[in-house]
Amino acid sequence: MDKNQQAITLLNEKKYEEAAKLFNEVIEESPNDPLGYINFGNLLMQLNEMERAERFLKRAIELDDTAATAYYGLGNLYFDQEDFGKAQQSFLKAIELGLEEADAYFMLGMCFRNQEQWKLSLPYLLRATELDSQDESYLFQYGLSLAQGEILDEAQKTFEKVLELNNEHSDAYYNLGVIALFHENTKQALNHFEKALELQSDHVLAANGKEIALQYMEQFDDK
Repeated sequence: MDKNQQAITLLNEKKYEEAAKLFNEVIEESPNDPLGYINFGNLLMQLNEMERAERFLKRAIELDDTAATAYYGLGNLYFDQEDFGKAQQSFLKAIELGLEEADAYFMLGMCFRNQEQWKLSLPYLLRATELDSQDESYLFQYGLSLAQGEILDEAQKTFEKVLELNNEHSDAYYNLGVIALFHENTKQALNHFEKALELQSDHVLAANGKEIALQYMEQFDDK
């Protein structure tokens, strides 16, 4: 195992000081290799030293402007700082350079979501689900964008897929309840809201949804 791999192992074990020492040795031994700067930048992000992390990642790009993982690292850094426009550009560049990983597409989609550009987020979130169909968070966020883009039938199918992966996903039940309410399937909506509350008793939105569904049912009974 070379020093880079050793340092990455230490980083994963949260032994940051030991990892930093090895990454520093890697950079000193190969100052023109962008990999050492990328890994050190990722370490600095873990330590919340964002300014230094940005400098290291940008140095990696100076050495190799095709280093996709450097752009991916910058994307994560800007996303954490809630600078979603710059994060979007960085993730897009990483993908253009060949980083065909589910998380890169997911994070790019989330940049659009955080800018309330629901429909623009859809192709990237969809691609994330295609690359990793077992990640419920990818599916759920894709479902939310579909719902917020008013593509409700597809959103419903997506939330149902989330429940196939995790039948205790209270937010999926809640969103199915909202869709059922929209389609005036009040009884079905009530069932979904009650299931969400059964799984998460303090789910405020589900409680509000249940109250609305009960009010609709009372109005219908009065007629």
